[in-house]
Amino acid sequence: MPYMVLLSFDTEEFDVPREHGVEYDTLKEGMEVSKEGTCRILDVLKQNNVKATFFCTGNFAKHAPEVMKRIMDEGHEVACHGVDHWEPKASDFRESKRIVEEVTGIEVRGYRQPRMFPVSDEEIAAAGYRYNSSLNPAFIPGRYMHLTAPRTWFMKGEVMQIPASVTPWIRFPLFWLSLHNLPLWLYEWLVRRTLKHDGYFVTYFHPWEFYDLKEHPELKMPFIIRNHSGREHMQRLDHVIKMLKKRSEQFWTFTEFVKGKRT
Repeated sequence: MPYMVLLSFDTEEFDVPREHGVEYDTLKEGMEVSKEGTCRILDVLKQNNVKATFFCTGNFAKHAPEVMKRIMDEGHEVACHGVDHWEPKASDFRESKRIVEEVTGIEVRGYRQPRMFPVSDEEIAAAGYRYNSSLNPAFIPGRYMHLTAPRTWFMKGEVMQIPASVTPWIRFPLFWLSLHNLPLWLYEWLVRRTLKHDGYFVTYFHPWEFYDLKEHPELKMPFIIRNHSGREHMQRLDHVIKMLKKRSEQFWTFTEFVKGKRT
């Protein structure tokens, strides 16, 4: 029986240089980085004929309508990811929904808070969202210390919670940084083990990872982010997708997953 794979991309304006003291215009320079990275992601997905979910900030949606159109035209799901990624607010989920729906003309069903910060599930439900993917139940000192949080999907009222996948033993995260820095064979082995244990796999990346960061030392990106970035990261993502397709795993959007589990 095939397992379910939920690929997702936090589609936001590139603001990481500001975390490292670089003066950087996220809505001009950062948007160009993210638009290029998103198009590279779409190229990989199209070549492999798989679908994914793009969690988009209000800023990205407003400043890249042509990329938003391509995301939808190629059959992917659009969800919300706050408004301004650099300065997230607890109330952004409402404004994010308004902006993204205005740009796309479709109903948005899912939300992920920037940096996986907490968000009120009661208010998420009241805003009309059907799922929330704002939890990384990993053991990462100083960032994510969710040792007692559920590892797999669960319900809070009417909203399905869909955490990012971590290994079942020591809650090792299988998100973007892991694909950058682990040997590819090890990352893929951990993914297969987690798939077998949980029956599905959820991971997330960012467009700017697929930009050639190593060619821009002025951005002062740490090695763990530069490592295997740009076209190398495209190749790594492509390799993981091909490995999963060879095993006949199914690629689902988050809304497809919610509908499947609710029925």
